[in-house]
Amino acid sequence: CTRGSRQRKDGGLYHLGRTLGRGHFAVVKLARHVNTGQLVAVKMIDKTKLDVMVEKVIQRLVQHPNVVHLYEVVNTPTTLYLIMELAEGGDLYDYILRHEGGVAEDTAKRHFAQIVRAVAYCHQLHVVHRDLKPENVVFFPQQGVVKLTDFGFSNLFKPGTMLATSCGSLAYSAPEILLGEEYDAPAVGEKWISFSLFKNLGVLKTV
Repeated sequence: CTRGSRQRKDGGLYHLGRTLGRGHFAVVKLARHVNTGQLVAVKMIDKTKLDVMVEKVIQRLVQHPNVVHLYEVVNTPTTLYLIMELAEGGDLYDYILRHEGGVAEDTAKRHFAQIVRAVAYCHQLHVVHRDLKPENVVFFPQQGVVKLTDFGFSNLFKPGTMLATSCGSLAYSAPEILLGEEYDAPAVGEKWISFSLFKNLGVLKTV
């Protein structure tokens, strides 16, 4: 996906637009399929700075109604392009800013339940996300759902085996990760983060 367009392996073509987000190793841009007009999000990952094979494999593995769908992957020597469905409603971080006084408990419960289902499904596949935060929960108003995105820090785990890699976002890290200890990712890290994601940010008025 160059400044203008990018040829797909199947003959399709995307035209890149404005930047939707930017991280240490990746840029996410709005793109439009030239033939169909479909809007998508294209995550452009710098392969020279990050090993992206795990994210590529996991993103293809995880297929769930509450996980952002990966349409295809375009691989070049220096950049990996992940072409994904576009979240028209923005992310949970902006949603929180728009609802500083909190939202109705039923609404918060519905959003929370959808993310829990996505995380539980990942764990069934022995996939741990390791970066649950408001910016990685996105809204699809037309579908009436929220979805989990950005598997850049995700990994496969073996049940009963502890992980030691310290990763993710500091503000949402479990105590074990902050202390540099080994941790059971699905039992400790994800549960701690998914709970603090909603409670500590004040999404639930009554908690």
